Amino acid sequence: MKPKPYESTKSAQLTLIIIIVLFHTVGLIGLSMPSFRPLFLQLVPWHILLMLIVIIASHRPLDYRILLLALFVFIVGYVAEWIGVHKNWLFGNYSYGETLGLKFYDIPLIIGVNWFLLVYSSGVLMHQLRIRNVFSRVITGAIILVLLDLLIEPVAVKLDYWHWANNTIPLSNYAGWFLLSAVMLFAFEKSGFKKQSVVAPVFLLIQVLFFAVLYFVL
Repeated sequence: MKPKPYESTKSAQLTLIIIIVLFHTVGLIGLSMPSFRPLFLQLVPWHILLMLIVIIASHRPLDYRILLLALFVFIVGYVAEWIGVHKNWLFGNYSYGETLGLKFYDIPLIIGVNWFLLVYSSGVLMHQLRIRNVFSRVITGAIILVLLDLLIEPVAVKLDYWHWANNTIPLSNYAGWFLLSAVMLFAFEKSGFKKQSVVAPVFLLIQVLFFAVLYFVL
């Protein structure tokens, strides 16, 4: 007896959620142990790429719009980071370390992928919460990403993601995160996606837990 399409979809979603939880858990354990940390830091870009595959696989229907959004966020995210690093605008005075891997003009290419994962997941969450007004969804989603960045920043510095001049995180960083997140979330809204599964919001929740634990462990 063949499974019904609904049952197959639920099974696929559960598989993707298990992958998210499993790889974040293993990564959390590895990064928490000094002896294994150098190895796991080398795996960070590959982990982000795996999460990209998982999130894209969760999207229904899988069409050109999700790819266009991913490309848009990647480019805008990369350009914003280039401006931030080379002009010290938007976020403040900072530079990238080695953890995020291959760089192009001092900016890790994977950072654009990470922006997409966070923006897409936040956008899907806003629809899951049934917030009717587009403006409210964009603003609320941007605020959530800024709150997540509050957890990420201290961990990122300790793990050589990036470093701030004088070891000081300026308020402009959070203002920049809010502005850039809002622009990208508006693009998400204009993409006109149907309501998606819980996979992306689960990813966002796991990100919060992941960095919250590292915040206290490191």
